[in-house]
Amino acid sequence: MHTRFNIFLAFVLIFCAIYVIDVQYRARHLFIELERAQNLTRQYELEWTQLKLDQSTFGKHARIEAVAQKEIQMMRLTPDRTQYLSAEASK
Repeated sequence: MHTRFNIFLAFVLIFCAIYVIDVQYRARHLFIELERAQNLTRQYELEWTQLKLDQSTFGKHARIEAVAQKEIQMMRLTPDRTQYLSAEASK
């Protein structure tokens, strides 16, 4: 009976050791996954900051006007260049 108890304790000890190894293995994988997620978060935050900066730069009225004049040769609207249409003329 004493021998059975010792064998039982040995099995419990082996089971606990295997369980500890498994838990450590899972913890390492979760830590690696956490590190990857944090790196990805930092990368996205950096990209978001850059996009906000680009938006504020490209959205300025003076830049839009300069690009419109340079690239598609748009000109400012003046009263002498304005054409008015009436409903009668379109029929």
